[in-house]
Amino acid sequence: MSADIPKIRIRGLCKEFGAKQVLDGVDLDVASGTSLVVIGGSGSGKSVLLRCILGLIEPDAGTIEIDGQDILSQPREAQGKTRARIGMLFQNGALFDSLPVWENICFGLLAQRKLLRGQARDAAGDFLAQVGLAPSVGDLLPNELSGGMQKRVALARAIAARPEIMFFDEPTTGLDPIMGAVIDGLIVDCVKRLGSTAIAITHDMVSARRIGDMAAMLFQGKIVWRGPATALMESGHPMVDQFIHGRRDGPIQMELRR
Repeated sequence: MSADIPKIRIRGLCKEFGAKQVLDGVDLDVASGTSLVVIGGSGSGKSVLLRCILGLIEPDAGTIEIDGQDILSQPREAQGKTRARIGMLFQNGALFDSLPVWENICFGLLAQRKLLRGQARDAAGDFLAQVGLAPSVGDLLPNELSGGMQKRVALARAIAARPEIMFFDEPTTGLDPIMGAVIDGLIVDCVKRLGSTAIAITHDMVSARRIGDMAAMLFQGKIVWRGPATALMESGHPMVDQFIHGRRDGPIQMELRR
């Protein structure tokens, strides 16, 4: 793949639900091996953007290219193979309550028959070690874990297939500041170790600067600003500044439901 072709290129992406235009011509590039953080208020379209790339939601218009290939125009089987290269850390972890941790971590590998069950328990121990947990955690059920441990297990599952692309949906939601910093550090370490390209969506501005190389802000379905994540606090953009500093007054006004 040419170095000039972004790992992910999105052009003119649109999605509406009834009368609500959630994505309105989104354009984004994510260079190979870099991390992009997408910020924006509730309902701005961040989660819908990820779900469109993952194939969980079908967009109304636009293109989504991975390595220069528009996945929306690919046959279903080819789309599945492309999306199998993506690892996902969901906001709530999305662990299977009835399965032990080791089986949660290796669920995808077992389903794709890349591992035998006899191998999976040992492999899960290796993935747990990469997120700072002991192999013995593999025998526990998800409801026996703290919120921070559940996030680590979900991260271990996300990296198990060594994905080229990783998505993180509000990775520090519900965690205290110290555990949030731990999870952010693990995310950065895992992404760098795998050489993955990453997109994270978050409301946590401290987390955004820790995780991201670049940042972009969604507002009313459009990208209104893009730049280095280190520039978030001094972007000079009125919408970004209001959002970052949590100011009530500014160009962003809360919509009232009538």
